Parts: sequence; structure tokens; C-alpha cells
Amino acid sequence: MNPYRGLAIIFGFYALGEFTSFALNLTIPGSVLGMLFLLGALLAGLIKLDWVENEAEFFVRNMSVMFIPPGVGIVSYIGLIKSQAVPIFAALILSFLITLLVTAKTVEFLRREEG
Repeated sequence: MNPYRGLAIIFGFYALGEFTSFALNLTIPGSVLGMLFLLGALLAGLIKLDWVENEAEFFVRNMSVMFIPPGVGIVSYIGLIKSQAVPIFAALILSFLITLLVTAKTVEFLRREEG
């Protein structure tokens, strides 16, 4: 219920992830590590969901604000993107098709196991 506790927990795990990524010179972003550490703490029962739920919902509701800086970056590199349009779109289409295929096969496999 205490918003400061929830924010301190979320930002604490974010900082822990950033520190770990920097200290071990990992290619995984610190924010991803922080989320994994938080997930582990939640699953282990070290952190109660009630402590961070409201703050996490706030961040998810306002996630669109987080996409403004990448959007500005895309606009500033539009020339480079235009010159590499074919490889970019080929990678997008290929990754979409692979994701679609893997998802379909996973659902097919899981449904076969249920029945």
C-alpha cells in the first residue's frame, strides 16, 4: 500500500540489474536483469505482490511515454534507415514469419499434450 516502498523495490531491482550487467560486463541489459531478479524475488516469496502491484500497474498504464525517445531517434536517423530499408524490412518480415511459425507449433504441441 505504501507507494514509496513499491517504487524503492522496483528501482532497487533496476539498479541491481544495471550494476550486475556493468560489473560482469554482460550483453544483457541491466533493466532486463532487474526484471528477472524481481521476478525471482516474487516467485521465492521474498517480495509480496501487494508491495509493488500498484506502482507496476502505473508504469504499464503510462508505457507509451517510454516510446517517445526511440521515436525521436528513428526520425533523426531516417536517412540511414532509408538507405538500409531492404535489409530492415527483410529482417522484420522474416522474424515475423518465424515468430508466427514457432507460436503456432507451440500452441499445436501444447493442445496435443492436453487432449
